[in-house]
Amino acid sequence: MSKILIHDVTLRDGNHAISHKMTAHQIAVYASAANAAGIPTVEVGHGNGIGASSLQVGESAIDDEAMLREAKKNLTRSKLAVHVIPGFATINKDLKKALDLGVDVVRVAAHCTEADLTQRHINFVRDRGKEVYGVLMMSHMASKETLVEEAQKMESYGAEGVIIFDSAGAYVPDEVSERISLLAGSLNIPVGFHAHNNLGLAIANSIAAAQAGATIIDGSARGFGAGAGNAQIEAVVAVLEKLGYSTGIDLYKILDASEIAETDLMKEIPRIRSLSIISGLSGVFSAFSKPVERISKEYNVDPRDVFFELGRRQVVAGQEDMIIEVASELSAKRGGQKP
Repeated sequence: MSKILIHDVTLRDGNHAISHKMTAHQIAVYASAANAAGIPTVEVGHGNGIGASSLQVGESAIDDEAMLREAKKNLTRSKLAVHVIPGFATINKDLKKALDLGVDVVRVAAHCTEADLTQRHINFVRDRGKEVYGVLMMSHMASKETLVEEAQKMESYGAEGVIIFDSAGAYVPDEVSERISLLAGSLNIPVGFHAHNNLGLAIANSIAAAQAGATIIDGSARGFGAGAGNAQIEAVVAVLEKLGYSTGIDLYKILDASEIAETDLMKEIPRIRSLSIISGLSGVFSAFSKPVERISKEYNVDPRDVFFELGRRQVVAGQEDMIIEVASELSAKRGGQKP
């Protein structure tokens, strides 16, 4: 029976869905439930990872230290994980403190063509004797051959696995299968997949990834995450077990954890909205949905046009200022003015 490691991103990607306002109580309640279910790793932090709280991408309700301390107290079986984007997270200030607070697993992420940026962070974590993985975000923006080249760099830096993110929810299953199959056949370390549900394919894509050789699959309770959300962790576990994979997770207890997430963490359950579909089709980062909608209204332009133009310009996370630029240009072209 093939083993799949399930990585829970509810307490990190879910922060995107509530403008990074997750509280210590919410973290404690869900971490305890996830721990009881036997989820191997639980990721905690600002939606963009540790060190990312800012006016530009959103300020957290509580700081990284408070989040990690609260999670660590409630994770006695599960490993505590963090997401790290060099540029947001520094080694000396953010990463060192996270490891000192008891973080077990670090995922170092970069845009899918910029793996070079992860070398120092990966090296640092390996030197500290902790688990470290590489993450290639917005992976639909690179060819499968380029993804292999970038993943091999991460492997050479010491990454113990590489996860590709469908950050815009842009993939269909065949595309996932092609990429994962080539990666799994080209690397000597595990391969993982992180789905978003903008086109309604998060579960299908996650299963396609597992069948193509991925041994790490991400999910979140009720799909709690950016845009239309992630793959629902409870559904991923159920379907994988049905197909004969082993996750080591207690089904009843992960269902219980998802109920807790729905009542205690979410303002609303993620769903596929019109703009979610446009985000997936245009290949734009899922977390752009709220600012695109708000700024488009300010400039009296169609948010769908804004998304497609952002996609044409290949805008990525961290370039939120481009939303205003695009909306302003579209407004000027149609002779419109801000209301």
